[in-house]
Amino acid sequence: MANITLGGNPVKTSGELPQNGTAAPQFTLTGTDLSSVSLSDFKGTKLVLNIFPSIDTGTCATSVRKFNEKASSLKNTKVLCISRDLPFAQKRFCGAEGIENVISLSDFKDGSFGNSYGLTITDGPLAGLHSRAVVVVDENGNVKYTEQVSEIADEPNYENALAAL
Repeated sequence: MANITLGGNPVKTSGELPQNGTAAPQFTLTGTDLSSVSLSDFKGTKLVLNIFPSIDTGTCATSVRKFNEKASSLKNTKVLCISRDLPFAQKRFCGAEGIENVISLSDFKDGSFGNSYGLTITDGPLAGLHSRAVVVVDENGNVKYTEQVSEIADEPNYENALAAL
């Protein structure tokens, strides 16, 4: 489990992020149109998984905006913004913000994505939500880069994530 903080207070996650060089764990998430979206749907494409607790918090919203801005210039790459928010909240946010270059996906049904990626928060006020993390997956489905953000309120290192592509 990872030891991270929320406002300086320690919280834990359900495990560790996948190791670089390993196959990315399979997942099925829910799109904003309520469709099922799986890792296999992106075969042959590089992925940036921008993972966060909730779109309705300042840092989470900022990460979606920043990755949306950068995603338009990335070749053969999709940015997936993943949280446990309902797909309706994700769609509302993206519509209101004009977010068009990222794909919002929800783990609201069973939290299996958070568990298989080891980033479900297990204690504290955000228990059950995802920690803030970034995982970069290459076109062959292998993990190239991970960042478990140590303080949930902090933004991820965008440049390091994009450099891993």
